[in-house]
Amino acid sequence: MIKIEQAILHAVQREPDGQLRCRLRPQPLNHSDALDELLAELHRLYTAKAGKGFGYFGVPEGDGEANEAFKEALTQWRTGNLGFVEYSGQASQLLEKELAKYDFAQGGYLLMAAYNHVACDYLFVALMSPKPSVSVSQEMEVHGSEHLDLSNLQLAARIDLTEWQADPSSKKYISFVKGRAGRKVADFFLDFMGCVEGVNTKTQNKQLVQALEDYVATTDLDKDEQQQCRDAVFDYCKTQITAGGEVQLKDIADEFADHGAEEFYQFTSAGEYDLEEAFPGDQSTLRQLKKFSGTGGGVSVSFDAHHLGERVVWDQRNDTLTIKGVPPNLLDQLQRRLKA
Repeated sequence: MIKIEQAILHAVQREPDGQLRCRLRPQPLNHSDALDELLAELHRLYTAKAGKGFGYFGVPEGDGEANEAFKEALTQWRTGNLGFVEYSGQASQLLEKELAKYDFAQGGYLLMAAYNHVACDYLFVALMSPKPSVSVSQEMEVHGSEHLDLSNLQLAARIDLTEWQADPSSKKYISFVKGRAGRKVADFFLDFMGCVEGVNTKTQNKQLVQALEDYVATTDLDKDEQQQCRDAVFDYCKTQITAGGEVQLKDIADEFADHGAEEFYQFTSAGEYDLEEAFPGDQSTLRQLKKFSGTGGGVSVSFDAHHLGERVVWDQRNDTLTIKGVPPNLLDQLQRRLKA
């Protein structure tokens, strides 16, 4: 459940003369059931987005100066020296200025919403495109209209205001949608906020997987107990991801202490894993704890980790996998092909 403090929409649109212009709303959006539903859905969709990046207000590596205009306006608003409407208007003008650098930019509706969720204050910032639609009135008349395309949430970021103000040195208080092509598509959106990438989520999660594999290899746990450790860590991380929380190294040890791995935290601290105390989970990377999968050369293979060495045997020398007990649906396809 989220508690909305203030929310507003501004338009940044390309005019017939080719120029981008801001159309600013003079007051916040009225609190209503529609607004509650909109932001609750955006919060749900954003939290569930896989592969988000994490960053902070800072200086880009190698080139340029820090763009601190957004941060300065945000600070003015949070200290009470600037109203939310004025702050959001300044942000829209910064976005207009940044978009003007790109010929492809078409603009859209800039939504800015301050809300509270689980004792944390957030600022949600998203540039959303309108999508044409058709509606039918009570008189059975057909009308053309536009609606916000929530299903295509690509230019969005969320600032954890509580973390930013409590720990300005953090490098992960801003999260953003990276998209399939990495950051490139959204560079202008991050630049207008002065956000640079901080914590590399995938790298942290790969390090966690490697640390766990290294650790269980040093124990006297049998194969089943080792897999139970992997499953317990995966389940804990998945729960944190679903709840929008972070993976905590100290909590991980507690999750599989029953399996004899209570010293995992000390093991990671002593090793060269460069793991943060807390970091966002990445389910696609962590899935390696439960499954092996790979695609290449027209072949895709995926199987549960506990089958390795039993139903699935890897011959490293000959570069082969032997599958004992072909899945029924695959077996049926093979048999029909042979008969043909």
